[in-house]
Amino acid sequence: MTSVAIFVDTQNVYYTTRDAYRKNFDYNKFWAQATANRKVTGAFCYAIDKGDQKQREFQNILRAIGFEVKLKPFIQRSDGSAKGDWDVGITLDAIEYAEKADVIVLVSGDGDFDLLAHKIRTVHGKKVEVYGVPQLTAASLINAASEFVPIKRDLLLG
Repeated sequence: MTSVAIFVDTQNVYYTTRDAYRKNFDYNKFWAQATANRKVTGAFCYAIDKGDQKQREFQNILRAIGFEVKLKPFIQRSDGSAKGDWDVGITLDAIEYAEKADVIVLVSGDGDFDLLAHKIRTVHGKKVEVYGVPQLTAASLINAASEFVPIKRDLLLG
C-alpha cells in the first residue's frame, strides 16, 4: 500500500479559500481524498495560536480527523503587523517524512515551497501532490509538484 504524509499550511488554505470562494476548506473531504487507499505515516496542520475558544474547537476537530496540530503563538509586532510563519517548520518536517512516505501532500499555495517540492521529487524520488486554490497558488509551486490538485467547490464546506 502506498504511504502518504500530509502537511497543511492552515493559515494559507484558510485565507485563499475565503478570498477565492468565500467558503472554508473541508478537511474531512480532503482527508478522504488524500488518504484513499493509502497508509498515513504522518498528517500535520500548522497554525497560529491566538488562544480563543473557537480556534481551540477547530483544532480539536482537526485532531479528531487524524491530524497532529502544530501551533506557534500569535505575535503582534509594535508596528501592528503580525508574525506567524510556519514555512521552515513545514519544510523540515516534510524533508524528514520524505524518508518515510511514498507521497508527500502539501496543502498551500505559497511559492516559497517550490524548492521543497523540487527537492523531495529530485533528491528523494518521491511524488509531491500540491493542493491549492488555482488562482492563488504560485505557478512555481504548481510546476515543481508532481501533481497539482486544485481546491475547488468539491473540497469546500457549504
